[in-house]
Amino acid sequence: MDNLAILKEFAENTGAAVKENEPMSLHTTFKIGGRTALFIMPTSPEGFEDIVKKAYELNIMISLIGNGSNMLVCDEDLNRVFINLSKAYDKIELIDEVTIKCGAGVNLTALCTFACEHSLAGLEFAYGIPGSVGGAAFMNAGAYNGEVGSLIVSCSHVDKIGNPSHLTSDDIKFSYRNTAYKTNGCFITEAVFKLRKGDSKEIRALMDENMKKRKDKQPLEYPSAGSFFKRPEGHFAGALIEGCNLKGK
Repeated sequence: MDNLAILKEFAENTGAAVKENEPMSLHTTFKIGGRTALFIMPTSPEGFEDIVKKAYELNIMISLIGNGSNMLVCDEDLNRVFINLSKAYDKIELIDEVTIKCGAGVNLTALCTFACEHSLAGLEFAYGIPGSVGGAAFMNAGAYNGEVGSLIVSCSHVDKIGNPSHLTSDDIKFSYRNTAYKTNGCFITEAVFKLRKGDSKEIRALMDENMKKRKDKQPLEYPSAGSFFKRPEGHFAGALIEGCNLKGK
């Protein structure tokens, strides 16, 4: 039995759903990507930690995938393992009247809706960003002059050998579309957001306004990653693209 087969059997014994030779085109918003050796969906935090430990023991590279936006996967077959946390870390809860703890597998839009329902303001800019909370925290996602890093108090994670820990916002080192998680090799499992009290009707109105902007400006009916250009300091990507006569290319 090779190492991938060992990991598959081990993951299934933890209760995870495992698919072999899974087309990654089914899991990316660009709708592209070849078959990956294993696609694993753990069903509990403990199961995820155990799978990471086992993969490390077997010297198998693993990658996390959320909603598959802001992600390009080659069309060739991949001898690697992708793990999705939408079942293992799918909870959203209030810690206090202005603080939310959210699993990495939760859709970012679902988090925004939860905040609105509890009259908590601050996340309106993120409504409609096509990613998971884990992915948003990993890259410090943002839109409309807002970034999740300005609201995150801390992130919990599992390191590459399967040990759980956490970082505070200072240690995460949030900057424009960048965090310490891009280089530390850890897998984000939860994020804690500190928001502010607001009026739910006003929050909903701003969320709807931002969603309308997305639908007006982005080709959401086609496979894409929405708006994914980094904005150069002092410039806007759209204006630079038009200035180079590349609009529509």
